Amino acid sequence: MSTTTCQVVGFLLSLLGLAGCIAATGMDMWSTQDLYDNPVTSVFQYEGLWRSCVRQSSGFTECRPYFTILGLPAMLQAVRALMIVGIVLGAISILVSIFALKCIRIGGMEDSAKAKMTLTSGIMFILSGICAIIGVSVFANMLVTNFWMSTANMYGSMGGMVQTVQTRYTFGAALFVGWVAGGLTLIGGVLMCIACRGLVPDQTNYKAVSYHASGHNVAYKTGGFKASTALGSPTRSKKIYDGGAHMEDEAQSHPSKYDYV
Repeated sequence: MSTTTCQVVGFLLSLLGLAGCIAATGMDMWSTQDLYDNPVTSVFQYEGLWRSCVRQSSGFTECRPYFTILGLPAMLQAVRALMIVGIVLGAISILVSIFALKCIRIGGMEDSAKAKMTLTSGIMFILSGICAIIGVSVFANMLVTNFWMSTANMYGSMGGMVQTVQTRYTFGAALFVGWVAGGLTLIGGVLMCIACRGLVPDQTNYKAVSYHASGHNVAYKTGGFKASTALGSPTRSKKIYDGGAHMEDEAQSHPSKYDYV
């Protein structure tokens, strides 16, 4: 898969996942009434993050928002916060990734800058998907706990006779939408991070070459000098040197006429 294709596919998956997270957050069917023990009922109840609804058999639906914040369970408020944080991170990542797409040229932006922006948006998409998955999973865990607690209260120890009638809630459609949306956002972020490696410009690597001098030190002289070989006679050289020394002695022993002045 080429870099451009990987980047575009990751962007589209993340965009679709973000849309799913927004839809799941606004849906009212996070928990629905369990009809296992009472399949025929005139009232059907379901709840969301922001309001609870009642639908009658006549088709009339009435929803009532939660007018309190402090009176809500702490887990519900945590799920709200996680979903909102995931949506905000996803929205910022969408804006960053639009400018980071390789197929879009904006001014003189270099590939290295696009690579950094792609990596940043990919990491933010991953965090957004993780927040959505964690939020939905926390709400699902709360539903499971309440379901089994309600079941234990409904059935007594004497022959399984129903003692009290309590409303039990099970998974709603919004949970499955949130799981799928979080997974798509997470996969899209991973693809964006993979595409980042292809956007980094190639750097030319030069191999270091070391030059070593010869093992023997060679001395060079500027003047014309002919070195004597082993076959030559050292007597001649000695005579030359002795002659020069003798001439210096004679020059010092015989005074010139200027010495008497």
